Amino acid sequence: MALILSVLEQGLIYAVMGLGVYITYKILDFPDLTVDGSFPMGAAIACVLIAGGMPPVLTLPVCFVAGAFVGMLTGLIHVKLHVRDLLSGIIMMTALYTVNLRIAGKANLPIYNQETIYDNPLTNRIFTGALQPFKTVAVIFVITAAVKLLLDWYLRTQSGLLLRAVGDNDTIVTSLGVDKGLVKVVGLSVANGLVTLGGCMFAQQQRFFDISVGTGTVVIGLASVIIGTSLFRKITVWKVTTSVVIGSLIYKGCVALAIRVGLSSGDLKLITAALFLAILVLGTERKKKVKTDADAAEHNKTL
Repeated sequence: MALILSVLEQGLIYAVMGLGVYITYKILDFPDLTVDGSFPMGAAIACVLIAGGMPPVLTLPVCFVAGAFVGMLTGLIHVKLHVRDLLSGIIMMTALYTVNLRIAGKANLPIYNQETIYDNPLTNRIFTGALQPFKTVAVIFVITAAVKLLLDWYLRTQSGLLLRAVGDNDTIVTSLGVDKGLVKVVGLSVANGLVTLGGCMFAQQQRFFDISVGTGTVVIGLASVIIGTSLFRKITVWKVTTSVVIGSLIYKGCVALAIRVGLSSGDLKLITAALFLAILVLGTERKKKVKTDADAAEHNKTL
């Protein structure tokens, strides 16, 4: 039971971050490495604010706004300074390493004796007795579900539709008299806001900030997106964002299972890399098969 709860907690937290990566990777087709810096920034801000006495629930919107600002800077570097998308993310990720150290004041900041969104008088009153072990996963589920529903709503708005259009064909957006650069900046802001929010949730679940928590974040996010969108591509009864959430849970489950069978926690990065490579290869092979079947069908029509 403890293993299942751990997978659910970690998987749902990283699902929030994965939704942000989904915007950049799948919608904008923007290889944004900023997330390796914005995720720990959310953790740093949350720990500093909670240690300073701020109510934990207020750290959620603060972290989202901070992440949105960082995403805006990445977008402006790309759009206004004409720096390539990959390099824009690398520049911001590198800068955020120092920024995160400045925010936290040190490389590791614990909040073991502080209230969090999971451990406070309200949650302790609601989850008592046999329900007590489930309070953390319940709070995480509520927040993740709310984020997913809000993102679904946003993608149906005019701004969200323009965002999706820029990823599909930015010429159409330009022909509508809309600045495609501004749309990209908005998309990067929303994406990094979600990533930073995920970092905020993670820090309060782990009860500490560490400067290294963002290492490999973009890989975890991409793995969640690719697993979800590859395995559940043909299921139309739910939205793609649901697939991303499930993909994050599957990814975390695979990692937990690998460690459970005897692999060392020090092998985690190797497990992540191997799993991610396998997902990419399977995804590529599926695309080739779909293309081959489509070409064969077209050839039969011509005959």
